[in-house]
Parts: sequence; C-alpha cells; structure tokens
Amino acid sequence: MAEAKSPARPAERPLSPHLQIYSLTWTMAMSVIHRATGIALYAGTLLLAYWLVSLAAGPAAYAIAQDVFGSVIGRVVLFGYTWALLHHMAGGIRHFVWDLGYGFDYKSRMGLARGTLIASGILTIVIWVIGLSVG
Repeated sequence: MAEAKSPARPAERPLSPHLQIYSLTWTMAMSVIHRATGIALYAGTLLLAYWLVSLAAGPAAYAIAQDVFGSVIGRVVLFGYTWALLHHMAGGIRHFVWDLGYGFDYKSRMGLARGTLIASGILTIVIWVIGLSVG
C-alpha cells in the first residue's frame, strides 16, 4: 500500500526550478528585455499621443512639445523609445521564426538572441543618423 506524504516527510522529487538555480542565458535575457521593451512602448505611445494632441491643439502647444522633445533629455527618451520599438520588433520576428518551427537548436537560438540585440542597435543608429541628416 502506498504511503501518504506528510509535511514531516516531503516528496522525494525535485522541486520546481527557480532563479537561484538557473544561470542567465542570452535567450532568457532577450525574453526579459522583450517584455521590458513592451512595457516601455506603453509610455512611449503616451508621448506620441501627447505630441499628436499638441499638434492638434495649435502652434503654441506644438511649440512647447517641440521644446520638450528637442531638449537633451527629450532626445535621449526618443532615442530609447526608438530602440525599444525596434528591439521589440526584432524580438517579435525571432518569435515568428520559432512559430514557424525553426531556430530551436543551440547555435540558432544564440544567433537569434544576439542578432536581435545587434539588429535593434544598428537599426536605431541608422534611423537616427538619417533623421538628423534630413532634419
């Protein structure tokens, strides 16, 4: 007859893994960053809405918004928003590749994770260089 487990006698099976057992990997870090950029996009979308409302409110309100976004802090925030947007997009493409059934071996997972970070950084810089040279 099987014995019932009591609190004094715990089950003899491994407990669910937790953060103290796992070591941080590229794919784990990109997963966390993907979620963080998704959250950051909410705040950035509020800034975009503010800019659009100021545009509709008239020249005085638009001038204030342009001053805010044209300041050093404003440009740093916009640069971060651009990177978050592009990183989240690259992470979405990485997940799409996985949804198609590809990229599950170790080398592909690492390449996709690193590629997500590298591509988002390069694309952000390219967009800002183009934007600053045109504007």
